[in-house]
Amino acid sequence: MSLLKNSALSVMTVFQLLCSIFWNLLSKFRSGLKSEIGVFFPMLILRVLENVLQPSFLQKMTVLSLLDKISQDSQVIVDAFVNYDCDVDAPNIFERTVNGLLKTALGPPPGSVTSLSPGQDMTFRHESVKCLVRIIKSMGSWMDQQLKVGELNPPKSFDSENLTENHTYLEDANSADYELHPEANSEFSNAATLEQRRAYKIEIQKGVALFNRKPSKGIEFLISTKKIGSSPEEVASFLKSASGLNESMIGDYFGEREEFSIKVMHAYVDSFNFENMGFGDAIRFFLRGFRLPGEAQKIDRIMEKFAERYCKCNPNSFTSADTAYVLAYSVIMLNTDAHNSMVKDKMTKADFIRNNRGIDDGKDLPEDYLGALYDQIVKNEIKMKAESSVPQSKQGNSLNRLLGLDGILNLVWKQTEEKPLSANRNLLKHIQEQFKAKSSKSEIVYYAVLDPTILRFMVEVCWGPMLAAFSVTLDQSDDKEATSQCLQGIRHAVHVTSMMGMQTQRDAFVTTVAKFTYLHCAADMKQKNVDAVKAIISIAIEDGNNLQEAWEHILTCLSRFEHLQLLGEGAPSDASFLNTSNSESEERTKNNVNYPSLKKKGTLQNPAVMAVVRGGSYDSTSAGVKSPGLVSSEQINNFISNLYLLDQIGNFELNHIFAHSQRLNSEAIVAFVKALCKVSMSELQSPTDPRVFSLTKIVEVAHYNMNRIRLVWSRIWSVLSDFFVAVGLSENLSVAIFVMDSLRQLASKFLEREELANYNFQNEFLRPFAVVMQKSCSTEIKELIVRCISQMVLSRVNNIKSGWKSVFMVFTAAAADERKSIVLLAFETMEKIVREYFPYITETEALTFTDCVKCLITFTNSRFNSDVSLNAIAFLRFCAVKLADGGLASNDKSKGDDSCVPIVKDSALDGETCVEKDDNMSFWVPLLSGLSKLTSDPRAAIRKSALEVLFNILKDHGHLFTQSFWANIFKCEIFPIFGFPLDSKEAYKEEGCFSPVSGPLHPDGGSIWDSESSVVAAECLIDLFVQFFDLVRAQLHQVVSILVGFIRSQGQGPSSAGVAALMRLAADLRGKLSEDDWRDIFLCLREAAGSSLPGFVKLLKTMDTIEIPDVTRPNDEIESSSGRGVIKDGSEDDNLQTGAYIISRMKVHIALQLLIIQVVSDLYKMHWKLLSVNIVSILVEIYSSISSHSHELNSQTTLLVKLDKICTILEISDPPLVHFENEAYNNYLNFLHDLLMNSPSLPEEKNVEAELVSVCKIVLQRYLECSGFGYIKKAEVHCFLPLGSAKKEELAARTPLVLTVMRILASLETDCFTKYVSQLFPLLTDLVRSEHCSLEVQRLLSSVFRSCIGPIVMK
Repeated sequence: MSLLKNSALSVMTVFQLLCSIFWNLLSKFRSGLKSEIGVFFPMLILRVLENVLQPSFLQKMTVLSLLDKISQDSQVIVDAFVNYDCDVDAPNIFERTVNGLLKTALGPPPGSVTSLSPGQDMTFRHESVKCLVRIIKSMGSWMDQQLKVGELNPPKSFDSENLTENHTYLEDANSADYELHPEANSEFSNAATLEQRRAYKIEIQKGVALFNRKPSKGIEFLISTKKIGSSPEEVASFLKSASGLNESMIGDYFGEREEFSIKVMHAYVDSFNFENMGFGDAIRFFLRGFRLPGEAQKIDRIMEKFAERYCKCNPNSFTSADTAYVLAYSVIMLNTDAHNSMVKDKMTKADFIRNNRGIDDGKDLPEDYLGALYDQIVKNEIKMKAESSVPQSKQGNSLNRLLGLDGILNLVWKQTEEKPLSANRNLLKHIQEQFKAKSSKSEIVYYAVLDPTILRFMVEVCWGPMLAAFSVTLDQSDDKEATSQCLQGIRHAVHVTSMMGMQTQRDAFVTTVAKFTYLHCAADMKQKNVDAVKAIISIAIEDGNNLQEAWEHILTCLSRFEHLQLLGEGAPSDASFLNTSNSESEERTKNNVNYPSLKKKGTLQNPAVMAVVRGGSYDSTSAGVKSPGLVSSEQINNFISNLYLLDQIGNFELNHIFAHSQRLNSEAIVAFVKALCKVSMSELQSPTDPRVFSLTKIVEVAHYNMNRIRLVWSRIWSVLSDFFVAVGLSENLSVAIFVMDSLRQLASKFLEREELANYNFQNEFLRPFAVVMQKSCSTEIKELIVRCISQMVLSRVNNIKSGWKSVFMVFTAAAADERKSIVLLAFETMEKIVREYFPYITETEALTFTDCVKCLITFTNSRFNSDVSLNAIAFLRFCAVKLADGGLASNDKSKGDDSCVPIVKDSALDGETCVEKDDNMSFWVPLLSGLSKLTSDPRAAIRKSALEVLFNILKDHGHLFTQSFWANIFKCEIFPIFGFPLDSKEAYKEEGCFSPVSGPLHPDGGSIWDSESSVVAAECLIDLFVQFFDLVRAQLHQVVSILVGFIRSQGQGPSSAGVAALMRLAADLRGKLSEDDWRDIFLCLREAAGSSLPGFVKLLKTMDTIEIPDVTRPNDEIESSSGRGVIKDGSEDDNLQTGAYIISRMKVHIALQLLIIQVVSDLYKMHWKLLSVNIVSILVEIYSSISSHSHELNSQTTLLVKLDKICTILEISDPPLVHFENEAYNNYLNFLHDLLMNSPSLPEEKNVEAELVSVCKIVLQRYLECSGFGYIKKAEVHCFLPLGSAKKEELAARTPLVLTVMRILASLETDCFTKYVSQLFPLLTDLVRSEHCSLEVQRLLSSVFRSCIGPIVMK
């Protein structure tokens, strides 16, 4: 209390002594004086500190000196925040101190009246800034100490439940505190608990502030955030006990008509105990907690409830509660009348007694009782709590009310002006009783904390005021010591915020110091701005590990600083090289005299200097570019003089930051590189002044950090890779070239390191080259990339490893380029790689070899030079030779691996894969697949070469393949060449047997194959199949189907090639073909013959609807009839065109049928001894079906007439229908006759004799029909007309077939002929009577009668 009584004395000796005593109490006894310090600190320190306008200079200097001492003790600062700012019932000492220092640092507001002189004000400002710097420095020191201790002793989770109440911690500066007061209640608390307490306090304060504006909203907020309960009793308890609530607002809330507010008011009143308490004392005690509202109805409700409560506590006091209600209302009126200066005529005692007559249920209350009550009210006014009558201070009044300190402060502040100290003895006594009550409470705990995380909450409180104080001082003051203090404070603030991971606060401080460097407007720079540059360099070196995104601001400053240095030295700008051609750049380099040193020459009117002198905003990319107006010589001279200031910072400090990057931790280096790339991008994309400073530093930083572990370096390169790609695609060609050259330098350095097996980093490192090569439109860039890759490959071939993938991607893109020079340049290197460095290609994995093959195939598509394409194909064969010779480096490395390498093709059978135990098999697949696709090349030379190389590789090295791998080759590589579907179920579609016609590589109908390609393909296929027949026997059906498809082709070349290939296949494999194999061959032929029949027949039916004009009419008649509408809408031409198309299709169809029957006949003649009965049955079906089909075609008289008319009108040749029928039956007869003669056992099993005679009958009948005789009854014959010329031609065409029949009949044995003579004799006799075109018919007919029929008759 002595401190309290003397705290406001103006005697400086006493005040200084008070401060000294308080410092000793604070530093040594704070754990036992928590409540007292919570009162003394605001009264003794904050009272003076927050007085900005009319402070005592000596007192405030004493307080600032005391705060300087406190600020140097980091533990005191932390303890103050933990025990007061995080305690709901305590003042925010730390927050108010920081805010008070901010107000002092900013000085009196503009326009205000102050008693301070300018010198005193400046002293206050500097001292307050100094204190703020000390505070943040102490926070950083405490953090570093705790983190260092945490590293030595891993932190344990503190649980307040498991901590002893008297647990103490020892600190050098504070050991006395805990040694002298072991009984003090202290305990450790972790950051999480403090965070909850701090958040709780902030929420409570927010709710109180909202209540003081609008009570109902405040209560709703507190209930919704669960700071108070939702019951009326809990709300009333809060309103009764909480500090900081506005008493008037409490009264207004009690007087509201809402149901909940009324319940709260009732609960509030019911919480009082008025037992044995006089009425005057009771109402005085009741009204101390709130101010009655001004509205009478509200007062009425409150007094009504008070009266009820008073009577309930004192049942014998009044007759009824109405008496207490009326009396309470009278007392309120008396209190207002007696103590309101506006009331002139005061109420007398007699008036008061008279006003209250008859209120006790019609009776009067004792006059003595009413008189005593009157005297009590008049002498002692009924007031709210003491603080309610104290005028509110503009500064800190809300906190004072919240903490209950306004009464104390009013007592101290005004005791010398208004009242003597003795007048407040009762108040002092009351305060003393409060202190005793608080000290006796066991729940008062002094918390200690060791977790540095608490600094996060402290920074949230102080960072804003500190930033404001530092930035304003830096901006307004040129005092070296003051600005140095501010920069030091910012450095400490960055250290704390970065270590705590507070990104927003950290970036705010870094941005502030970066802007204050004034590097963006160098003409206005001063020494303090140069000091800011030094500070930002120190921040980069000291706290680089935690700067993260803030690196961008620092690196931007370094970039601008380097730019100013270059201007000062007179070096030409980067833009002079990047925005001009090479020749112009060389010329400018020679003429560097145009860029003399500004420091030596003085002013210089060049655009670069003009832009810098004009300056710009901190965020602008190019300073002063768009700023209008000229620059005066004076401005330039000021700028040049400022350049000398920058000499204080040498290149060593600048480069040290980048060299120091190798000491950054894993997260920091990635953030550093990201920021550096972003700054470099901004430099390079400048429209007027592109620069390469940061780009060169990127290369340096990458070189410095190249020895980091792969995991970290991969993350670094992921950032750099995207950067190089983005800039490499820049529209500025010079910038892109410079970037790619920088990438080359970096890649060359990195390729000096060897990569272990199964890693992929070399590929990632070279990937930017490939991406830029694929996306860039610049010839110069592409040519540069090809040269860079060529140089690196040829110089570091043994270290490429996984990088081969990117290398081949580059060359693949080059091979597909439209410029000849790039293609030839890339192929030159590709040739060396394949010839000299082939083992390195497959050193890592098979996919690399796949990329090599794709690259070579792309070169084969080159349109500039056929030699390149052919050489690429030759290299593919060379690759195959290397593979076959086992020249793969990876083979030796993979011997220990027993796992199988799957060979997967996208077009594999339903996802089926071929798995081989030899790793080499995986290398063959891309090679063979690439050649297979090349067979579809539109260039004949390339197509032929690809076919030959593919099949030569298979023939030369097929012995290395297993049967399953051969199956995969045929299905995935060979069959697709011929358009053969991989699923055999789809081999026969609408028109029957598969033909290469449906494949994309068929030689007809607009396809790219010619006859020569067809011949080569068929020959190669058969050569391969015959050579490895034992391994590929299962593919016979598909191979024969392909050959039959060739036979079905419309072109003469493919058809001949197919026939020759099939005959050769049968000849070369005759001894190896089984019955099933022969069956497959002839079934394919049968299907080929019959598959087209349904479609062909359907086509012929369209002729039924076509009307053909009579060719006997003259042309002019046809034209005139057409003009009269006989033939309308041009339908005649359409009909003729349709008929022509049908005739064309018919000729093709007939040729196919004849070719198939010829192939069947040839195969039978060559291999008849190997054919079984079942195979012969298939042959009979083939002959029979084709012969019957030919007979049916010649029997359609109407169709033949229409076709004849069309041929006559269009002057085209008739379809060889008769020839078709003759050839079909001729081959059929010869086949049956050979069977009868050469296979005696077959005729019995298959009844060949009957089939032969049946065919002979058909031939004879057709001949007789043609001769006009036919096989009819003699009774019906009356006369014979001579044959016309057409019939004679047809008869002559059928004559050879009849002669064949005659010879076959003549060769039959007598028994056989006798068996069928009854069927043949009528036909033979008709032949005698018919007309013939050849005497040979009559001669052979005579021979048949003589040799066959004669002996029968003679028996």
